[in-house]
Amino acid sequence: MQSFTSRDVISLTGITARQLQWWDERGIVVPSRLGHRRLYSMEDLAEVAVICTLRRRGFSLQRVRKVMRFLQKEFTKRLAETVSGASEYHLLTDGKSLYLETSPRQIVDILKNAQQPMLTICISDTVRQVRAEIRAKKNNGSVLRPVRRTRQVS
Repeated sequence: MQSFTSRDVISLTGITARQLQWWDERGIVVPSRLGHRRLYSMEDLAEVAVICTLRRRGFSLQRVRKVMRFLQKEFTKRLAETVSGASEYHLLTDGKSLYLETSPRQIVDILKNAQQPMLTICISDTVRQVRAEIRAKKNNGSVLRPVRRTRQVS
């Protein structure tokens, strides 16, 4: 299993160190720990990337939390697991409500009844983008290196 340090997550997503720490403290994205170091899984990294995208689009953190809880409740999986298959998932919003679109037909049904334009965010594309950046950094021999777990001596 590949692990990422806080620095790796910051480099890949553009989040600040303080935001990442605050999200951990509030239980939004909780990494595993190795001593005092935070270690993020690929799923954690994907969730951070999607949340950053939503925040850049103007969503409050409270609304983002609702989206994350909805996805966990409806799919009983983490966000990265939900979008890792061949299907394309999109979050749709009319500025007030959020919708999960899982097929082109659902977009038509939603837009048919919409009173105003909707903003779409492709979760699958965000996850793919993060994975491509990881591969590129690996190929360039850059900062990302596997985190080795060491035994702590008492």
